[in-house]
Amino acid sequence: MISITFPDNSIKGFEEIPTGLDVARSISEGFARNVVAMRTDDELKDLGTPIETDCCISFITTSDDEGLDILRHSSAHVMAEAVLNLYKDAKLTIGPVVEDGFYYDIDMDPISEEDLAPIEAEMKRIIKAKATFERKVVSKSQALEMFKDNPFKLELINELPEDEEISLYQNGRFIDLCRGPHIPHTGLIKGVKLLKISGAYWRADQSREQLQRLYGISFFDKKKLNTYIHMIEEAKKRDHRKLGTQLDLYSFHDEAAGMPFFHAKGIEIWNALLDYWRDEHKKDGYVETKTPVLLNRKLWETSGHWDNYRENMYTSVIDDEEYAIKPMNCPGGMLLYKTKAYSYRDLPLRAGEIGLVHRHELSGALSGLFRVRAFHQDDAHIFMTPDQIGDEVLGVLRLAQRVYNRFGLNFHLELSTRPKKSIGTDEQWEEATKGLKKALDDYGQEYLINEGDGAFYGPKIDIHIKDALGRTWQCGTVQLDMSLPERFDLTYKGNDNEKHRPIMIHRVIYGSLERFLGILVEHFAGKFPLWLAPVQAVLLPINQDLADYAGQVKDQLDALKIRCEVDKRSETLKKKIREAQLNYIPLIITIGDKEKEAQTLSVRTLDGKVRMGLSMDDFTTPVMHHIAERTLDEPIF
Repeated sequence: MISITFPDNSIKGFEEIPTGLDVARSISEGFARNVVAMRTDDELKDLGTPIETDCCISFITTSDDEGLDILRHSSAHVMAEAVLNLYKDAKLTIGPVVEDGFYYDIDMDPISEEDLAPIEAEMKRIIKAKATFERKVVSKSQALEMFKDNPFKLELINELPEDEEISLYQNGRFIDLCRGPHIPHTGLIKGVKLLKISGAYWRADQSREQLQRLYGISFFDKKKLNTYIHMIEEAKKRDHRKLGTQLDLYSFHDEAAGMPFFHAKGIEIWNALLDYWRDEHKKDGYVETKTPVLLNRKLWETSGHWDNYRENMYTSVIDDEEYAIKPMNCPGGMLLYKTKAYSYRDLPLRAGEIGLVHRHELSGALSGLFRVRAFHQDDAHIFMTPDQIGDEVLGVLRLAQRVYNRFGLNFHLELSTRPKKSIGTDEQWEEATKGLKKALDDYGQEYLINEGDGAFYGPKIDIHIKDALGRTWQCGTVQLDMSLPERFDLTYKGNDNEKHRPIMIHRVIYGSLERFLGILVEHFAGKFPLWLAPVQAVLLPINQDLADYAGQVKDQLDALKIRCEVDKRSETLKKKIREAQLNYIPLIITIGDKEKEAQTLSVRTLDGKVRMGLSMDDFTTPVMHHIAERTLDEPIF
């Protein structure tokens, strides 16, 4: 008799050894049809695995995020099989699930986007066959023999211990190395779409083979695929690279790959973001600092970056001494702290910096403002006593909430724990992780735990914002660090008159200002709220005789710091209005003889409404209020 304990602590007995599918069917056939995999005593397994001992069981269903990951893992196998069917000389490498779909890196002749359609058609043929995924276990020697014609698989197999049991998965005639688990059969893939192709290096090593990386997406429900495709099409319309050019905000040049150039209108938005950042941080007791971009090797060795982050840093030699352009602001912040002696009464000390940092990114990974080599971090370092950890972390989370709400952005939280490559003692990591967990619990919002994804110097809370299309972006982070204060010998005098080591928080809200701006461009689809709009008002004189008067009105608006322009071109009024609307200028002001004579304004807003006969005060009072309050959605008039 096999006893199975369910999540509600009920127990069911089976006289014969059941599979996971048998157990699911014992609940109901309808339930079983929606089950993808199972956990027995917290071990993730295929649904067809026999259950030979008493255990606790839970099921992964088509409604679970984990079930979707399993589906996409299986979809990567189907895509790989389709490629091999069509390209006989192709060699498979690895095919993981990623945040938004799956990919497979394949050694093959370069293909284009047009080649994805026949691969997708072949995938659908495989899916229609409803081939089952069967797990097999082989020895290392057997695996080496089976994959003797694939050097990439051989490399992976040879890295495993000699006595390692290796699992394979077969669906139809296709077989691949894989830990699993997989969906019961390919027919569960109801909606699939290949999205794009790009280049990649084997093991991200530029000296190794260049591969073709095929990306795809899949769902249990075709309607969800259609919704996703619609979202992708909408995202293309909102592409910040396209809108940035259209709105004259920024540009990218081969002479400085990965380093964006900001135009005058882009800088207006940039400065509005910084003004808001400064206002909010002053409210929370932060001071602003600035540290150099170039610092010597000794500093980076002390911080641990030279050993742990060297491959991402740009270096130079000055007067026979090695220097590095900073990839992070924190070591400079350590030196600033050391310029003074602090008492426990001076803490917490909150110091922010809009620091320009550089990190080496592969050229193939660069993507507009989203992945760059030079960017500004809205960094801040908080130095505190151990008993202040909870309040300070809570303060950062509440500040982040205020900021993101200003842009209409919701967010979720993740706690990332100690990675394999790290500095600091076990005790430091345990204390730091406990401190973040307590603060999160006190904050009261649900959070996920992301094991092993912390910074090398400490655990962290990552803040993932959600934009207007439902896409998530990791922007803010709160990192607790007990290691750098020790490495830099930072101290404060306690109430016992003895020296103590401060605890430190690294945190950002925007994250990268460049990336955050790119997110906002797509979030608002270029139609910024009034306070952020690079041009807040445009004056349209209906003929050249009124241009001088329009200039006088502009002078009055300039004096009130309302960002405005005069369109003096000899185009029709209709065309000028249309172009202003296409440039998403919130306030379109028409200047005619009647307006000049009555000293009034006719104002058109982007919602299509027109207000005529407004006095200057009737216009500027609500506009100034809207800008000062940084209002998001409320009508201006």
